[in-house]
Amino acid sequence: MEPAELLKRVRKIEIKTRSLSKHIFAGEYHSAFKGRGISFSEVREYQYGDDIRSVDWNVTARFNHPYVKVFEEERELTVMLLVDVSGSQKFGTHKMLKKNLITEVAAILAFSAIQNNDKVGVIFFSDKVEKFIPPKKNRKHILHIIRELIELRPESRKTDFSEPLRYLTNAIKKRSIAFLISDFMGAPFTNSLRIASNKHDVVALKVYDKTEKELPDVGLMRLKDAETGEERWVDTSSAAVREAYLAWQIKQEKEMENTFRQCGVDYTDLATDEDYIRPLVQLFKRR
Repeated sequence: MEPAELLKRVRKIEIKTRSLSKHIFAGEYHSAFKGRGISFSEVREYQYGDDIRSVDWNVTARFNHPYVKVFEEERELTVMLLVDVSGSQKFGTHKMLKKNLITEVAAILAFSAIQNNDKVGVIFFSDKVEKFIPPKKNRKHILHIIRELIELRPESRKTDFSEPLRYLTNAIKKRSIAFLISDFMGAPFTNSLRIASNKHDVVALKVYDKTEKELPDVGLMRLKDAETGEERWVDTSSAAVREAYLAWQIKQEKEMENTFRQCGVDYTDLATDEDYIRPLVQLFKRR
């Protein structure tokens, strides 16, 4: 992509997503992702009703008068975006490609984070970690993330969720909010997700295209696996074929939902042809 065209696309995404994050998500984001820890602030003289467990005995002994420790909530958070860049993200038959939807959603979350004085980092992954952008919190950093969301060319087309989750657990020492953004077309990853969710607050955002759920009745159709390159002809005029495909998709969705529930992970679905604002806001309100 030419530099001028890239700059134009980055600016377009910035204008749209920054506005949405400012006017729609600011309050919801702050309420949904409050600081999880407390840090020492100061000591003050003991007052009637204070918890005896908060007494600072060293200061009390020094001044021969009771003093207590005062703590405050740690408001600053670290937000990590785990972005799937495998081959299946380049699919889309309606309003936009799944890749474009992921780009907009990731940008909104990034702007929402820095508006709340939180740091944002990204792990781009396929069946390996393609790129890691360490957490920071300024506009220049967010624009860098958007450029990578648009321009990154992964080395692999396949998917393995255990790799980015393991990298998250090892690289980010402090508890973070981790958004796992993918179409979740890959091998089971319950163990790695459970380990990551024990340390971090993991939220799953599943992007999908409706054509992936239900085959259209258009006769013979050649289907190609974007990650493996495997091709297969399917007779979509057969009601039995369409019903079997739909049943398989429903089974896959239920298994994925069970995985999220077992691991204590909040999740929602985002469709390429529908407004993604409402499901995101509803997700935030449920927390």
